[in-house]
Amino acid sequence: MSRIGKLPITLPQGVEVLVNQDNLVTVKGPKGSLSSQVDTDITVAIEDGVLTVSRPTEQKRHKALHGLYRSIINNMIVGVSTGYKLSLELIGVGFKATTVGQNLELALGYSHNIYVGLPPEISAVAVTEKGKAPVITLEGIDKQLIGQVAAKIRSLRKVEPYKGKGIRFVGEVVRRKAGKTASK
Repeated sequence: MSRIGKLPITLPQGVEVLVNQDNLVTVKGPKGSLSSQVDTDITVAIEDGVLTVSRPTEQKRHKALHGLYRSIINNMIVGVSTGYKLSLELIGVGFKATTVGQNLELALGYSHNIYVGLPPEISAVAVTEKGKAPVITLEGIDKQLIGQVAAKIRSLRKVEPYKGKGIRFVGEVVRRKAGKTASK
C-alpha cells in the first residue's frame, strides 16, 4: 500500500469537497476554488469530514497514481484554506524587481529589462530594503502554478557557482566552486 496514498485527509473548517461521476474533484474554501481530474480507477470517498483515496488493485500503475492523487487533493485543500507563498531573492549588483499590476519588471544585469506577465491567480510583491537583496514574494492557492511561475522567473538568471549571483529561493543553499588560484 502506498504510504502517502493511504493517509486520510481531514477537511478543515469551511472547506467543501465535491466529487462528480467523472471523478472531477472540486475543492471550495475561503480563498477560492480549485478542481482536478482524477483517474477513473482511483476512488475518492468523503465520510464525516475525512477524505480517503483508494485504488482497486496492486498494479504498478495504480500504486503510482494512488499517492499522486492523494497529494494533489491535499495540496488543493491546503491551497484553498491557507494558500501558498514562495519567495525569491535577487543576488547581484544592480539587480532590481518592481511590480506593476500583474507584470513583474526585472533588471538582471542584461542590456534591457525583462517583463514577466503573471497569471491572474497569482499575486506578486517585490520588496527592496536598503542593504539587502530584493525579494519577490509570490502568493496564490495553486501550488503547482506558483512553482511553475517561480521556476520560470528563476530560469531568467540562474545562480552561478563562482560568485553566487542570480535568482534563488529564500534560504536556498548554493554550492560554491573555488575560482582560479595563483600558481607560485
